[in-house]
Amino acid sequence: MIHKNGTLELTNEAMEKYGEKVIKAISTHYQQLNNKKPVAISSREEMDKLFLEEVPEKPSNPFDVLDFVLDNVMTQSTIVAHPKSFSFVPGPSNFIGAMGDSLASGFNIFSGGWAASPAAAELEIVTMNWLLKIFGFPVVKGGGIFTSGGSMANLTAIVTARRIKCGDDFSKAVIYLSDQAHSSNIKAIRILGFRKEQIRIIPTDQEFKFGINKLKNAIAKDRLEGWQPFCLIATAGTTNTGTVDPFVSIAKICKQEDIWFHIDGAYGGAAILAKNGKELLKGINKADSLTVDPHKWFYQPYEIGCLLVRNHKWLKNTFTEKPEYLRDVEGNTSEINFYDHGMELTRRFRALKFYMSIKTFGLNEFRKAINYNIALAEKTEAFLRKSPNWEIISPATLAVINFRYNPINKRLTEKKLDALNQYISKEVVVSREALLVTTILNGQVVLRMCLINPRTTFKDVEDTINLCEKFALEGL
Repeated sequence: MIHKNGTLELTNEAMEKYGEKVIKAISTHYQQLNNKKPVAISSREEMDKLFLEEVPEKPSNPFDVLDFVLDNVMTQSTIVAHPKSFSFVPGPSNFIGAMGDSLASGFNIFSGGWAASPAAAELEIVTMNWLLKIFGFPVVKGGGIFTSGGSMANLTAIVTARRIKCGDDFSKAVIYLSDQAHSSNIKAIRILGFRKEQIRIIPTDQEFKFGINKLKNAIAKDRLEGWQPFCLIATAGTTNTGTVDPFVSIAKICKQEDIWFHIDGAYGGAAILAKNGKELLKGINKADSLTVDPHKWFYQPYEIGCLLVRNHKWLKNTFTEKPEYLRDVEGNTSEINFYDHGMELTRRFRALKFYMSIKTFGLNEFRKAINYNIALAEKTEAFLRKSPNWEIISPATLAVINFRYNPINKRLTEKKLDALNQYISKEVVVSREALLVTTILNGQVVLRMCLINPRTTFKDVEDTINLCEKFALEGL
């Protein structure tokens, strides 16, 4: 017997064999990444045919179920950790982090309150302090919380800003963000019930940075019309171009106008570890709150986002509730209950994988990886500029580069160029050799590479560009 009837358990021997097989599958996946196709393409009809069934009433052999999952589920998912996964923001991950997640899930640690798991709460405090120090936030007074990702971190930040700046009445509150701000911010603003007329989207300049003069004009106009400017969202590494907003200038405006200054550094915040990272992100320590996504450029498995704040009391004053059933588990002022610092009561132990990764590799290894990523993007830009076929639309910035096929010996219309570059992207993805999709900058369809995977080599990039040129000739 493999199952223990009525207990939802396997025998001890079966558990050990099952676990060994899972770990072997994960380690083999990491070892063989380069030999796999990064892109998964399947229709709903194909997926239904493979998976659709009524809920099974009777047990199955657990090893048969595992084999089915390994053969059909894991092979039908795009590999975001693949060296040729260039689109969106890749998820390079790392094996230690994956094992940390396995431990957190296997032991089913509840990471909401101190009384339930003091070690989990302490590790979140410790790792949060590491991040506060890295970003120049006050360690003693500052605080933060790990979230599912940047979307939840941004939502948490805006809720906190609204509570601190507006209290219970936010009917006249206005929030500012640029046209390059991440869509999760707009989603958060709508979830929180702000009306369309309370949102100001400020156009960016030619470098895709927050337009300072336009921002000042918007704030002045809003005050004259009786609105209450309460929050501004800037970006450390926009998703489209990797651009960093002018934090020092924005911080000065926010201080003068008594506006909450939030920085969405979900993508680019980790560049603080780069060789000239502090210069690139100058002023990031002046924010009231900062979003960082360790599952992006800190190379963690999904899902782990993070919100840092200058004063931990802001979170507690925003989210603390005192239901009767929690009255016996309230800690003292030093024993933090993280369910008082955010939306979630039930929380998985996200801090563990981050803690184990940093402890295992050391922060300097992360610095090396980030420096390599930035240098790789710059090398890619130099390579493209030497070609008569490619045009740089947005130069390498925080490991993101945008370019399009535009051969100098052809006089192609903008419409033809858009169609051609869209065709190149489509054919590359269909080939499954690389994940390379388009974005739109200045009304132009462009190819975008995000090069934050430390396992990506220049040959991976060069091979993909050669593939693009092959499809470009077909599409001309």
